[in-house]
Amino acid sequence: MNSRKLSTLLMVLSLAAPAVYGQAAAAASAPAPAANPVDPASIQALKDMGAHLQSLNRFRASSTLTGERVLTDGQKLQHIAYATLDAERPNKLHARMWSARSERQLFFDGKTFTIFVPAPKYYSQVEFSGTNAELVDRLEQRFGVEIPLSDLFKWGTPAAPVDKIDSAMNAGQDFVGDDLCDHYAFRQGNFDWQIWITTGSKPLPRKLVITSRADEARPQSVSIIDWNLKPTFSASTFRFTPPKGATKIEIVPVKSK
Repeated sequence: MNSRKLSTLLMVLSLAAPAVYGQAAAAASAPAPAANPVDPASIQALKDMGAHLQSLNRFRASSTLTGERVLTDGQKLQHIAYATLDAERPNKLHARMWSARSERQLFFDGKTFTIFVPAPKYYSQVEFSGTNAELVDRLEQRFGVEIPLSDLFKWGTPAAPVDKIDSAMNAGQDFVGDDLCDHYAFRQGNFDWQIWITTGSKPLPRKLVITSRADEARPQSVSIIDWNLKPTFSASTFRFTPPKGATKIEIVPVKSK
């Protein structure tokens, strides 16, 4: 397979959960949890979203990612990063990831994958002739390189099996920006994750929250995803041309265990 104030807390509670006060009173009489913690309709929503993602021939997805780093004393530090992903099936993509600390760009024109770090003007290249989804797997397994928003290539394929989900539930509806979304919550291994999917016949992921339960501090990442389904690309979008003064370096494979 992701990852957002105190003065407005009461207002948020009243808007997001208008029955919160009644729920407390009714807790004692609430029915026992269902024997099956996996709601089939929530799983089907993931499948429908995945199928729609796999049907997109080209798209631009932009993400704002808020992540947490936990210090040794338990204090959390929050950081923000941004990413854009231009993709054209079957085998072209360009990604840019940046924050106040660093920037890198990825290019794939169907024949050559390039990773470029603008600040020192270093770049590395690998010859590859597979699909975008195959490239994602190859980079992660062979070189430890992660493409931003790579789950967009995995949902709806065997690379994102839904039979490994431990629990699934529908948490209602929320707006993400101007889009009305169905909100789902899942538990899978050491992670809890939530996803907001646009309603209607063309479901797209708009927000993803991932919480790690492996750390007692429960660090979270929150991603907001914006979509352009009619982008204009040119061949130069996906082709890397080394800028003046750039230095080519070798990309080193990760050591096998």
